[in-house]
Amino acid sequence: MPELPEVETARRLAVRVAVGRRIADVWCAADPIVFETPPARVRAALAGRRVRAARRHGKHLWLELDRGPALLMHFGMTGGLHVPQRPPLRLMSTRGARPAGWPPRFAKLRLTFADGSQLALADGRRLGRIRLRERPRAEPPLSLLGFDALHELPPPARFYELLHDRTAPMKALLLDQTFAAGVGNWIADEVLYQAGIDPRRPARTLTPSESARVRLRLRAVLRTAVRAGADSDRYPRPWLFHRRWDHDPLARTARGDRIRWQTIGGRTTAWAPAAQH
Repeated sequence: MPELPEVETARRLAVRVAVGRRIADVWCAADPIVFETPPARVRAALAGRRVRAARRHGKHLWLELDRGPALLMHFGMTGGLHVPQRPPLRLMSTRGARPAGWPPRFAKLRLTFADGSQLALADGRRLGRIRLRERPRAEPPLSLLGFDALHELPPPARFYELLHDRTAPMKALLLDQTFAAGVGNWIADEVLYQAGIDPRRPARTLTPSESARVRLRLRAVLRTAVRAGADSDRYPRPWLFHRRWDHDPLARTARGDRIRWQTIGGRTTAWAPAAQH
């Protein structure tokens, strides 16, 4: 699933391709599931408009226009932005990836700009959403989200207060988008592993120093992944990320601790009991 690093990478791609350019043509697939706002309304709202900015909160990305509503996008499980002659963004590995055909398979929206450049959103599983919003931050779904985990991380004392108010297991809390917008399954596992925190522990049981460790590792993991352009081949080799996917019963961390898989908060969780308390 695209998490905050993938969506931030997509936002930066949109800045390069779309910001400052006028939308000359809009193509929309006839997909009433992905388009929460009917495609005809999306075409009418975007055609002829100039893109002023590309912004993100959590896993949501939107384009601000010179007039009218913003185009708000969520990538769901498999969605993402594409441009011609560029390999698609892939979670597990980008090594050896080749540019996809154009338009991309499962395209739902394609924007053509006055200079001829193009930007498309594709979503094979149809779990993403395309919406129009007059004030994205002030309207659902963004208004229902918590702080952006990359740009709005609360100070240590406030972060501890937020944890101390919650009885949910730490893994479930980190995945709660009303708490921290943008954190997904692998990021939550990585943060708790690096912080040495048992993912089953109720959030309110963390000490101030443990809370500070979680906050520090949350910031570090996200910044590192964003600097890497969400290219997992560039993530540090000691990360749990590189060993969490195959459910190998003999798998160990880079430090030699046995990895265990368990369902916590409704999600498969990879963690190292010997290193997380």
